[in-house]
Amino acid sequence: MYIPPAFRAADEAAMHAVMRDAPLASLVTATAAGLLCTPLPLCLEPGEGERGVLYGHLARANPHWRAPAEGDTLAIFSGPDAYVTPSWYATKRETGKVVPTWNYVAVHAYGPAEFFDDPARLLAVVTRLTARHEGGRPAPWAVADAPADFVAAQLRGIVGLRLPITRLEGKRKMSQNRDAADRAGVAAGLAAGDAAERRVAGLIPLD
Repeated sequence: MYIPPAFRAADEAAMHAVMRDAPLASLVTATAAGLLCTPLPLCLEPGEGERGVLYGHLARANPHWRAPAEGDTLAIFSGPDAYVTPSWYATKRETGKVVPTWNYVAVHAYGPAEFFDDPARLLAVVTRLTARHEGGRPAPWAVADAPADFVAAQLRGIVGLRLPITRLEGKRKMSQNRDAADRAGVAAGLAAGDAAERRVAGLIPLD
């Protein structure tokens, strides 16, 4: 990922937070036949391994897990993002020398993908992912709510993924390359938008 110095995010805890908040990641593997990409939810275990370990699962019918990888596998996590119009810049009124851009947060996690089909490990991964996404609901559903034989049959249709993170790259592009007046204009413009834009507005550095 191209990361100019102004946009580099090096804090591992902050990158882990982005990964936890992202509901869906993209798993990318280079193979002899070309690139393979699978969108899937991933669960981070930050205390495992040197930089954390990602867990998830793929459909057994998905050829992605069978293809030998050429190098590390990449998991892409996208954080808050929003379009930035030049109309918000003070510089537009002063010189007119402005162009549109996009503010965003992204984290790339690299490591050797490991796949497994042990039923107990698969059940643990599915249970963990379910708890993560059901936990905040008024009446959360649990894997144990389904009949055990049905769950066992479903597990036979998936393959588990374990990805020990060996390298993390973080990018936080939030108008840091603009002067204070332009940043204030971007923050004010985004603050008047929808929920996603307001979230980005809160990430613009104003001092």
